[in-house]
Amino acid sequence: MKLRTFFLLSGIISCFALQSHAELSIQITQGIDNPIPVAVVPFTNESGGPFSQDVAQIVTNDLEQVGEFIALSRSNMLSMPSEEQEVFYRDWRLLAQDYLLIGKINQQPGSQLVQVQYEFFDINREMKLAGEVLTGSVTQLRDIGHTISNVVFEQVTGIPGAFTSQILYIVSEGAGPATTLFRLEKADYDGARPQILLESAEPIMSPSWSPNGQDVAYVSFETDLPRIYIQNIATGQRRQITNYPNINSSPVWSPDGSKLAMVLSKDGSPDIYVQDLNSNELMRVTDHPAIDTEPSWTPDGRHLVFMSDRTGQPQIYQIELGANSYNVERLTYDCFQCAKARFLPDGVNLVHVRRETRQSPTYQISILNIETLRVITLTDTALDESPSLAPNGSMIMYATKFNGRGVLDAVSIDGRVKFRLPSSQGDVREPSWSPFLN
Repeated sequence: MKLRTFFLLSGIISCFALQSHAELSIQITQGIDNPIPVAVVPFTNESGGPFSQDVAQIVTNDLEQVGEFIALSRSNMLSMPSEEQEVFYRDWRLLAQDYLLIGKINQQPGSQLVQVQYEFFDINREMKLAGEVLTGSVTQLRDIGHTISNVVFEQVTGIPGAFTSQILYIVSEGAGPATTLFRLEKADYDGARPQILLESAEPIMSPSWSPNGQDVAYVSFETDLPRIYIQNIATGQRRQITNYPNINSSPVWSPDGSKLAMVLSKDGSPDIYVQDLNSNELMRVTDHPAIDTEPSWTPDGRHLVFMSDRTGQPQIYQIELGANSYNVERLTYDCFQCAKARFLPDGVNLVHVRRETRQSPTYQISILNIETLRVITLTDTALDESPSLAPNGSMIMYATKFNGRGVLDAVSIDGRVKFRLPSSQGDVREPSWSPFLN
């Protein structure tokens, strides 16, 4: 049994971030036809006193929220084992379960530290797949639950779980006659534990995670003009990156975290630039009288993908970066408008927003394979925008409209699973999914 200790920043971050007004909450809108049966037994509390978080329920929620699992009701369980010698595989086969998760929690008297031991079993093969002891504070029980979910998800699907990841998003909310407040918020992937990182009476736009998950870049109009800032999430310390005339927008980190691609119009029309964050050296990437915007990096960091209307309508282009090479390649041809593109980790499949024809009023999230030119449309809503990819590449979160309000939706890359994170207050937009977080 492995022992792992948690050293998380959640307690530090809460000292610098304001508590949010409203919490997002996942609502499953579409799952797969034959979800995987899993039994998550309530973890035995060996300390006696109550805990503020139900770890087993957190794992259950995680697994069901991605749409690929269905958890056995606790009322239908024949037994409540907490360790391996109490597991009788026959009982769980009778209940038609494929997998079983059990565990127990222990807290020493007078201490804030807890030990959570879990074990995960394959019922049909009658074998233990994983098990370890996780140590952390009582305030980290939710994080421990998400960590267990990651293990379960990877053991069953072969894909690393992303339950410990987080999201950034912008909330706009009326604060009186002709007054709107804008908030940059951070939350768990499922919308829980929201925190306000920045609040302003002026617009905030384009949040982007750094690859190490410690900083965020965004655009703020707090000086009445758009300017790009970097903010450390734990300390709240900010650094203004740009102060050029006119447009300063769309910051996005390079895969190694050393550079920011951005859009500037200081030399005329909007073009793509790259700024080195160590030397502050600014490099112009595109130079065209049309609008070039919405940059994103290829996974290898050698190219930028961007949207341009240089042929009359928004289309997706790719440009190679290098000392003597700025070759521009057009990637989309079969759509009336294509925008907001970013590659999946394979560097072949391109997530983007697509409007098929001039007559069509709908904007939907699609994937284009740039080698086969096959297009898969993943969403059936009408005003979809700002797709952001989960760190394991399995799901895409995006902004859309529901009942006249801006909400966040998510869809799996095969289109089979969908969930929604509606807000009880304000319009939510521009999601940014974090990288894997330690």
